[in-house]
Amino acid sequence: MFRFFHRNETLGSQGERLAARYLKRHGYTILERNAHFGKYEIDLIALDGDTTAFVEVKTRRTDDPVSPEENVHYKKKQHIIRAARQYIDRENNPEMYYRFDIMAVVIPESGKATFTLFKDAFHE
Repeated sequence: MFRFFHRNETLGSQGERLAARYLKRHGYTILERNAHFGKYEIDLIALDGDTTAFVEVKTRRTDDPVSPEENVHYKKKQHIIRAARQYIDRENNPEMYYRFDIMAVVIPESGKATFTLFKDAFHE
């Protein structure tokens, strides 16, 4: 669990920062944060062993009736997939092992965040 948030950060920015820290503590190498590919964006690109993880971070307060992972709709998934293809092309590595993850971050008013990582959450 993590606490304390920077005053000027939005809830989404807090969640992305904390998610990156969480993944690092669990052995991931963060390659890029908020990576833009044209009009598409990937929150985190991380290396988990020999697999590149394209991670969509969804952050919510505990009183939100919709869980964070349920908020990644079809259109958003398609945008992430398009961005990932551009990343793979840019890296010139068509044989890259990769997957699409969703990181759910819940930040209650107490300031302690909890994390749930959904590995391989969706596919092309």
